[in-house]
Amino acid sequence: MRQALLEAVKAIAVADGSFETAIPELLVFRRSEVSLPMACVYELGLGISLQGAKRVVLGEHSYDYTDGQSLVTSVDVPVASHITRASKEQPFYGLYLRLDAHEISHIVAEMEFAGQDKFPKHQAMSVVDTDNGLLDALLRLIQLDNEPHLKANLAPLIKKEIILRLLNSPHSPYLRQIVMSGSAHQKIAKTLCWLKENFTSQFSIDDLARDAHMSPSTFRLHFRDVVKMSPLQYVKNLRLQAARQLMLNERIDVGSAALKVGYESPSQFSREYTRFFGKPPIKDISALRLQQIA
Repeated sequence: MRQALLEAVKAIAVADGSFETAIPELLVFRRSEVSLPMACVYELGLGISLQGAKRVVLGEHSYDYTDGQSLVTSVDVPVASHITRASKEQPFYGLYLRLDAHEISHIVAEMEFAGQDKFPKHQAMSVVDTDNGLLDALLRLIQLDNEPHLKANLAPLIKKEIILRLLNSPHSPYLRQIVMSGSAHQKIAKTLCWLKENFTSQFSIDDLARDAHMSPSTFRLHFRDVVKMSPLQYVKNLRLQAARQLMLNERIDVGSAALKVGYESPSQFSREYTRFFGKPPIKDISALRLQQIA
């Protein structure tokens, strides 16, 4: 089944890059060489390596997944990811399906999980071998490219099937924690959603803890358990990555980018940017533009 899904992805990803499909939430990828770690934000979703290997680093934790393995991200987290096995002869091929927390919540409410009341330690990511049932459902979702007249009716059913299969897989405990009413994981997930939309604002960790109905110390503990970094580190990562994209894509200057993402001091921004990306802003953006040209 993996080979059939791989062939379907190859038919779309005919060159290196990221490619949209008929399903807005579904992307496919091809890379012909290993890459350097690239900072980005992984959202709630399912990633599968069909050929080649990829590594995702979250805090001090690394997640490697290779041929036929899947990675589920249960909350939005800033990571560094890179391709670790790929060549012109055997490129990396993968796919990514964005998941919806509300849909997961509705499906969980309809299911029974006998004997699964104990949850593992909070974890934002999990990697497991992908079973043929899930691979088959993803293949049928991709094949809707060839049946546009059926897409509107079939796509929601297949996406629900995919979530059902994930909830009956080893990924299940990590997905269920984000929709358990009142759980620490759910509270942190709500905080992360708020931060994703408001990270440029000025706020304190005490404000976040109060909104999550936790003491500041308990909030910091649960936040680090889920995200593998402190709240301040998380916000800093979001701001620096957003500034990088602004300078790269909108070609705004360093000072303006710093102010747009919530920094009050451009010099502090430059210092933290250099520590995070390894180069000062101007040199880093110049290097990225040269890579784009190449």
